[in-house]
Amino acid sequence: MAMSSGNDSGGGVMADINVTPLVDVMLVLLIIFMITTPLMNHKTKVELPRAELTPEVKRADEARNKNGSPITISVTESGELFWNDEPISRDLIESRLSSEAQKQPQPPLNLRGDRTTKLRVINEITKIAQQQGMLDIGYVATREKKN
Repeated sequence: MAMSSGNDSGGGVMADINVTPLVDVMLVLLIIFMITTPLMNHKTKVELPRAELTPEVKRADEARNKNGSPITISVTESGELFWNDEPISRDLIESRLSSEAQKQPQPPLNLRGDRTTKLRVINEITKIAQQQGMLDIGYVATREKKN
């Protein structure tokens, strides 16, 4: 607290709030959020199908997230494949999935297909993953907005 130095009638202790530490903390938080926000977005733009989750599916999702960071394979409308936002070929996916299937605990695999992607392509990727020994395969969709 500061002491008054004038000829004020109070002549005692000033009770003003010092906002400088508050501004410092807010600026640090702003910088942290500005740095981490771009890291949370997927770089590959895929328009996901919409789905409504039941409580059982939500509990299964929570259990899946405890197994470590998931592997994300994205399939665009034109059939291009991306492994965690990096372009990849089908042959290379097979070898990577077989090496990931050997890890303990095995990481979950999330398939992100564009809304207009043919189900045949998603089915092929699922079969490749199952043949390589992947046990936890999930399909990513967006939730329906409730009006």
